[in-house]
Amino acid sequence: MTLAVAGYLTFPADPRVAHWAGAALDCARDVLGQGGERRHGETWYPGVDALPNDPRGTIAGVPLAGPWEDHVTPPQSWHRAQLSVVFPGYPQQDAGESDAAHRFRRDRDAAHMDGLLPEGPNRRRHLREAHAFILGIPLNVATGSPLVVWEGSHQVMGRAMARVFNTVPPEDWGDFDVTEAYVAARRTVLQSCKRVELRQSPGTSVLLHRHLIHGVAPWQPAATPDEGRMVAYFRPEVDDLMDWLNAP
Repeated sequence: MTLAVAGYLTFPADPRVAHWAGAALDCARDVLGQGGERRHGETWYPGVDALPNDPRGTIAGVPLAGPWEDHVTPPQSWHRAQLSVVFPGYPQQDAGESDAAHRFRRDRDAAHMDGLLPEGPNRRRHLREAHAFILGIPLNVATGSPLVVWEGSHQVMGRAMARVFNTVPPEDWGDFDVTEAYVAARRTVLQSCKRVELRQSPGTSVLLHRHLIHGVAPWQPAATPDEGRMVAYFRPEVDDLMDWLNAP
């Protein structure tokens, strides 16, 4: 299936990606060794902008290149990649986390669409990051807590966002509360779209549609390694908000 139909594409091992992942893994271990915030009972390191790649995507002298370039237009400048690390036992419940939120993370893989950030004490959703796409590059061999996607969910979410934002000027989108529309559409996704676990290894890569519902499965017994499951993520933002809403 295509990115437009399924909402995601997985790519087989590619030597260019494997080279980049190897360099990034060395950097990732250095970053983790410096500490930093961990959430959900110390079982997840969010690592936003944590990897030291340059604006071309190069890390430790290794250029960023791969098969995704045949499917999306790379940005003129890459942001520093997220280093997402899931550790054994994920997810545990944080002291300030509600029982309902923890159950959703544990039982529904914390299913979400990127860019609609929960804000304030009532966790109201607003469009704060209009991504063009999401690129994931596994850094190590790990069988625990795979990435989870809901096949075709980008179509459900895209229609829901169009109904909301087509009546709002683009300059006001960030201030518009989309919570009800988002929650209702996500509920439809969880009831009607196929849940798929994506287990990948270094050298492979995954491309997600910007509207795709995705999450992370709980850590599974006998999974390896103890250092956790490490993935680098890029989420370049669009230049035109209408592209975020309407582009294929």
